[in-house]
Amino acid sequence: MVSMESKTPQIPRLLESRVAVVTGAGRGIGLAIAHVLAAAGATIVLADRDEAQLQLAQDSLAAAGATSSWIRCDVTSEADVEGLVDRCVERFDQLDIMVNNAGITRDATMRKMSFDDFNAVIGVNLSGAWLGCRAAARVMRDRGSGSIVNISSIAAKIGNPGQTNYAASKAGVIGMTKAAAKELAHLGIRVNAVQPGLIRTPMTEAMRQDIWDRKLEVIPMRRAGEPVEIGKVVLFLASDLASYMTGAVLEVTGGRDM
Repeated sequence: MVSMESKTPQIPRLLESRVAVVTGAGRGIGLAIAHVLAAAGATIVLADRDEAQLQLAQDSLAAAGATSSWIRCDVTSEADVEGLVDRCVERFDQLDIMVNNAGITRDATMRKMSFDDFNAVIGVNLSGAWLGCRAAARVMRDRGSGSIVNISSIAAKIGNPGQTNYAASKAGVIGMTKAAAKELAHLGIRVNAVQPGLIRTPMTEAMRQDIWDRKLEVIPMRRAGEPVEIGKVVLFLASDLASYMTGAVLEVTGGRDM
């Protein structure tokens, strides 16, 4: 595993004494988000289905001097998500930030995509985020404050061939974010979303070189983003710097599809 410590320099300590849950935190963008929030002073609760990966993620945070814990969680399970939030509060007495990042893909054209694969993606990416929002809001409303950040995708805006399930799920996250923001604003809870574009992860780097090159051609900045760059935007939304922002959707795409 590549340590994120060297990739999170000069992160301002904006989250001192706060507790953040990050789903899908075992690797990739989720782990990068966890490292950035930890570098900003937050205590991190890592959530994922892969226990071995969670332990490695916690070890990497410990090596960076962060306080963290991990809990196995299947975000499609109502009991798991409710239990995740409850165990976070039991251990740390609070929950200030909820990052609903867990997501999967099951790409295929509509002609070849099975209904099971369509539902699997909706279940993790949309229903899982909804369960996270609901569980976090239940706790945050009693404190009168909190920040929920949902990870969508630029695919929600532009669609991609072979991703009718993924694009639908991530577009749903945007609608859910805005509706939840309106429901929860008067309780002091902010709900915002991030739409990443092409981000350099093991999954995207497995693309054929010609496909990768075509994607870079339509990005004005002419490069892929790094996971830590998503983490920094999540940090902004989670912190008091975004205290008057709710229902916002921030595109982190290098200018792609403006």
